Amino acid sequence: MSTNKKITRVGGESAPTPEPLAGRTFVASEESKAKAKQLRLFAVLAWVVAIGIELYLIFGVLLKPPVNMTILIIGIVVNLIPAILGSWLWKKANRLDPASEKDKTRFFLQNQLGAIMGVLAFLPLVILIFTNKDLSGKQKGIVGAIAVVAMLLAGIAGVDFNPPSIEEYTEQTDMVEKLNDGVNEVFWTKSGSKYHLYSDCHHINSDRTDEIMQGTVAQARELKNITELCKTCQGRRLKEKGMTEDEFLQSTPTEAPVETETTEEASEESMTE
Repeated sequence: MSTNKKITRVGGESAPTPEPLAGRTFVASEESKAKAKQLRLFAVLAWVVAIGIELYLIFGVLLKPPVNMTILIIGIVVNLIPAILGSWLWKKANRLDPASEKDKTRFFLQNQLGAIMGVLAFLPLVILIFTNKDLSGKQKGIVGAIAVVAMLLAGIAGVDFNPPSIEEYTEQTDMVEKLNDGVNEVFWTKSGSKYHLYSDCHHINSDRTDEIMQGTVAQARELKNITELCKTCQGRRLKEKGMTEDEFLQSTPTEAPVETETTEEASEESMTE
């Protein structure tokens, strides 16, 4: 079975096939590290803007009676934009260059920094709103509720509920390479939640699909945060290999295929020498 869908290779048609992992630990490419560094820089700048807005609302509005409620409320709402944007950029960077689960502290901080910064962009303001003597109880209730909701939204938006890790990338890439005879290549769609071993898998080769993406396991995670292999594709490949799932899981990692001369080619070469 074949597909007539448009297949787009991530990184261009001439993108080189990555070296097989073959049991080694996953290491992000230099290109991915550079992109991650840039995204993290933009994330930090967005958080700096969010903290700057918060400071203005504290010292320029809240602590200068009479408090301008309109500016305060608008400022709180506007502050959500850089706070959430920074978290989105930071999580995207983590998918490009994940941390290791072995260092628990760094792993937590790197993956949940967005939530921490999201809360910090509003928490001091929330505290000062409820302790401000120049605001009436009604004013505290209104603007305080808005600030608390904004803080919760920014914090939740920054939480990574499925944080990437070097160990996870290694395990998932190893699985695909073992199934693909050493080739790290999968297919996915822009709206899909799983990556596939076959471009003609009926889950993606359907009337609802116009374009199929082709790339590595890491690229599927980087671009679409896809972390799961299609069970249909896995079963199909195991059937082709004549293996059960238990036999496959007990097998050794697949090494990269090595081109060797056939007996006939070697004989012809020796006759010409």
